[in-house]
Amino acid sequence: MKYVLVTGGVVSGLGKGVTASSIGVVLKACGLRVTSVKIDPYLNTDAGTMSLLSMGRFLSWMMVDLDLGNYERFLDITLTRDNNITTGKIYQSVLDKERRGDYLGKTVQVVPHITDAIKNWIERVSTISVDGKDGPPDICVIELGGTVGDIESMPFIEALRQLSFSIGKDNFCLIHVSLIPVLGVVGEQKTKPTQHSVRELRALGLTPDLLVCRSAQPLREGTKEKLSQFCHVPAGNILNIHDVPNIWHVPLLLRNQNAHDAILKQLDCLSIAITPNLEKWTNMAETYDNLTGCVKVALVGKYTGLSDSYLSVVKALLHACIAYSLKPSVEWIAASDLEDESAKLTPEAHCSAWDNLKNSDCVLVPGGFGDRGVPGMILAAKYARENSIPYLGICLGMQISVIEFSRSALGMERANSTEFDAETPEPVVIFMPEGSRTYMGSTMRLGCRRTFFQTPDCISSKLYRNSSYVDERHRHRYEVNPDVIGKLEGAGLQFVGRDESGKRMEILELPDHPYYVGVQFHPEYKSRPGRPSPPFVGLILAASGRLQEHLSQLRMSEPQAHDGSVFSEEDSPVDWFRIQFLLV
Repeated sequence: MKYVLVTGGVVSGLGKGVTASSIGVVLKACGLRVTSVKIDPYLNTDAGTMSLLSMGRFLSWMMVDLDLGNYERFLDITLTRDNNITTGKIYQSVLDKERRGDYLGKTVQVVPHITDAIKNWIERVSTISVDGKDGPPDICVIELGGTVGDIESMPFIEALRQLSFSIGKDNFCLIHVSLIPVLGVVGEQKTKPTQHSVRELRALGLTPDLLVCRSAQPLREGTKEKLSQFCHVPAGNILNIHDVPNIWHVPLLLRNQNAHDAILKQLDCLSIAITPNLEKWTNMAETYDNLTGCVKVALVGKYTGLSDSYLSVVKALLHACIAYSLKPSVEWIAASDLEDESAKLTPEAHCSAWDNLKNSDCVLVPGGFGDRGVPGMILAAKYARENSIPYLGICLGMQISVIEFSRSALGMERANSTEFDAETPEPVVIFMPEGSRTYMGSTMRLGCRRTFFQTPDCISSKLYRNSSYVDERHRHRYEVNPDVIGKLEGAGLQFVGRDESGKRMEILELPDHPYYVGVQFHPEYKSRPGRPSPPFVGLILAASGRLQEHLSQLRMSEPQAHDGSVFSEEDSPVDWFRIQFLLV
């Protein structure tokens, strides 16, 4: 197994995840099979108890870091929970062994027990196939989270140092990502921060083979020579990722600087690699820059202050739009700004939020936890329902539509979720009976679950290519109360998708509405470039007035099982080769 380690220095947020993913893209274009591992030095066992401001997505029954979504979208692979390593996981595994007596009375220490556990974990996970093919991958790209010098990452640095020594230099390539700032007054590209970062890394026993320098403008030759001299890295191995129109240009930047040659030479893989072909990626990057058609999407959420909180949702919107030659324009609307209380406290924000909502082509309410912003989300769902505006509710967004419909159509004025009001006399959304109310970790309904369509005539079934069921990923603790289903359906709200027991509501639709759909699962997590998620496709096409035409075309296709993508290479409505690899 060959390993490529990506570390970061100077500051966090430099784009190590995008860099690691882009390196994987270039190596995959060279004909190599690539897998990825993300190391997060935080103590959490997983990201399941983090807010959406911190965590990213879930895989294989466990919450994982946001960067794994980048890996999956860039490389078109399916990772497992073990591809995300945290300090909590490592310490828990070591302590479990200690409790079982596996160490036979030895004193358990950071070195060697913790470091050995890290190495063993990496070596085990790196051999798992993630691209659907038999046999292990050729190269494992490892991203070490945080910044070199952080105290919590020290055991991982030591473990990686030991790993690089034990497997030999021909099997290990270290790429260090650093910042090249420019002082506004002087205008000179400063190398000193990178010099100090590399010195810190070398002091810990790791020497970078390549430098990836982040900068606003292209790196000057003089800057490159200075870095080479003081960081002991050949000038040809100093790469530059400067600011570009979108991140899809990053693999092209690396390819144009022959990053693949430097990496393959270090790993002694030049003889088995081919010339990287990124023509499809190039065409898509250029195509996206030239799109003119636009769909305005009102994203009404709790965490709109940080767009990365809904990164997978935004990417799924992007995939759906590009597949039909459109550009998404996301209007970030803080749900609390729509509430009546906001009109008194922050009238300008209230007025702006409603203007943005009313001027949008469709409404999307994503997932979340807690009662903050819920009244605003209910108002958004009501506005979309009453004004025939296309609406997609995901997880919490589906529950919001149930609460709103119960209050408006059924006259249940105190209808609510027990998550927001434990004493509500009209609980239309309830806590899962098998869940724990006191122990939050690993208590959600997670992972890929099967949803069965109750009727082939519903919009959702048609969007999933007339499938009788669909497998999608879940992440929730609350669900629609089975006791109120009869009343809701009697008033017109149809639950067209249910689990295998028929008691868990998975998909709802409102007949006689252009597109009013709620899903308990998270379809955004299976969306891929060239294979957009069906609920997102439905939302975008309804917003652009093209949904019925699309459904008419799908009505002619054969029913089939579905794993979450909307079309294949053969029936793509636009040039497949122009969209297959771009939108990540």
